[in-house]
Amino acid sequence: MSDIEYRAVLPEGWPRPRGFAQAVSSRGATTIRVSGQLAQVGGAAVAEGLSLGEQWRRALGNLVTVVRAAGADIPNIVLLRAYVTDMAEFNAGGAEVGAAWGETLGRHFPAMTLVAVSGLVDPNARVEIEAEAVLP
Repeated sequence: MSDIEYRAVLPEGWPRPRGFAQAVSSRGATTIRVSGQLAQVGGAAVAEGLSLGEQWRRALGNLVTVVRAAGADIPNIVLLRAYVTDMAEFNAGGAEVGAAWGETLGRHFPAMTLVAVSGLVDPNARVEIEAEAVLP
């Protein structure tokens, strides 16, 4: 599934970002757009009291499950958009979020946008992540 052409783009003179790519150039015949995934298990509400890192791990796990159900895999993911309800909590929980990333995506770093929002559809959700993947 990793036959797509995938190249992280780094403008000349820019420092290499940590944990994401500024842009990703890819070629493929099929684009998969994955709607925002929460830290839900089996469609139930997000459990109360989950740490932000655990919510990241579960949301990314759900995202990977959907990507695989569409016939793609982690190397096919070219873009992530993450929405958090508390940017200070995200910044403070960087190690736990990084560990969750490593457990689910390994060392794959697609282009990514991170946005703070005032709330998500589930009142217990503190992160929602959507993706785009490309198949050859």
